[in-house]
Amino acid sequence: MKKTLTVIAMLLLLGGVGYAQQDAMFTKYMFNSLIFNPAYAGSKDYMSVGILHRTQWAGFEGAPTTQSVTLHTPLKNERVGVGFSLINDEIGPTNSLGANVSYAYRIPMGKNGAKLSIGMQAGIENYRADFTQLTLENMADLPFSQNQNNWNPNFGAGIYYYSRKFYAGVSCPHLVEYELVQDIGNTPIFAKGFRHYYFTMGTAIPIKGDNLIFKPSLLVKNVGVDKVLSSDPAFDNIGAPTEFDIDLSLLFQQTFWVGASFRAGVQSFGDAAKTSYDSADVWFSWNMSNGMRIGAAYDYPLTEINTQTVGSFEVMLGYEFNYVTKATVTPRYF
Repeated sequence: MKKTLTVIAMLLLLGGVGYAQQDAMFTKYMFNSLIFNPAYAGSKDYMSVGILHRTQWAGFEGAPTTQSVTLHTPLKNERVGVGFSLINDEIGPTNSLGANVSYAYRIPMGKNGAKLSIGMQAGIENYRADFTQLTLENMADLPFSQNQNNWNPNFGAGIYYYSRKFYAGVSCPHLVEYELVQDIGNTPIFAKGFRHYYFTMGTAIPIKGDNLIFKPSLLVKNVGVDKVLSSDPAFDNIGAPTEFDIDLSLLFQQTFWVGASFRAGVQSFGDAAKTSYDSADVWFSWNMSNGMRIGAAYDYPLTEINTQTVGSFEVMLGYEFNYVTKATVTPRYF
């Protein structure tokens, strides 16, 4: 079972008729939102740094492992925020590495401190595949006969509206679609990096003033929604489900944050739709008085894969500059 995961992952990445969501998955997406929405840059009104590591399907050989680094801050011109993000994603013999710089222009919306942020990002991405790591039943299988090492430019855009107790955002972190695998000989091999679209929304509901806050949030991720306008028959069946992450959490004393979430996907088959339940998750985050933030998450798979793995894990570390001052004067919940 372990050895088959690598083959499955490669089929998802390189298959001609089936496509998977190619962007990395995170349970605690709210702690590295800059990865998928450049408009998030500077939204905390002070510099924020975060590092996150994810081990997916622990115990599987070749299972995905992902790391992200984010840094963002407002500038002296308070309407401008800038950021940097780095993400490394490894699945079996494939590796994707991307680095981006972000720019956000923030427009005040009313007297309650709400802002509408419009963001852009630019960067570069590297896709590598070392197929010599695979043991193939058919050694002449052309899609796996030539290693890959491709560098591609990247551009992304997003919109992010936020106030003290509400946020919503729409983004596409990869506007450029590029070929992942070169044609080999006279055999065309279709493997492409597709655009991913994100929608996020959340709110903060005081239960006992600022001492206890209920924070529900939602993330929706889609790939292929724009392909309905394409006349290319290759795009008729983009086999990636639309993913939903529903999260419910409690923040105690602006210090300890604990939550639970549920991840599912909905996929269309002609006129029908199929829902799959992916995982149930629990997590925590501790905001220290010195500005440090630590946290962890655990995903329990709800599919048959739970007979082969104990689940997925995330750990994170962050630092919030000027945290004490901002937490005292105007608490920020996102």
